[in-house]
Amino acid sequence: MARVKKGTVAHRKHKKILNLAKGYYGSKHKIFSAAQPAVMRGLRSAQMGRKLKKREYRRLWIARINAAARMNDISYSRLMDGLKKAGVVINRKMLSEMAIYDPAGFTEMVNVAKAALK
Repeated sequence: MARVKKGTVAHRKHKKILNLAKGYYGSKHKIFSAAQPAVMRGLRSAQMGRKLKKREYRRLWIARINAAARMNDISYSRLMDGLKKAGVVINRKMLSEMAIYDPAGFTEMVNVAKAALK
């Protein structure tokens, strides 16, 4: 049986990794053995970053809501408790958008939450 050489398969595999390594510093974008661990690390970091992004946005929304709530003489936790008791279903992203772009509407939400707490 004839010997099978892996020239084209290896070339394709190396090319794929080197294309992902474009823009890397030094030999990491030219040499496969240097590029492969750098690309794998980069892909792993990208996956973690996608998870962290969700956490960071939620923290930002909560900070914005808290700041706007305190301007209306209520804390964030009391506001969220009041909205829950009033049966208002609105997510934190929309609440933070209201706090920025529609302060009057946000104030109405705060009044609803305060009424539900009494």
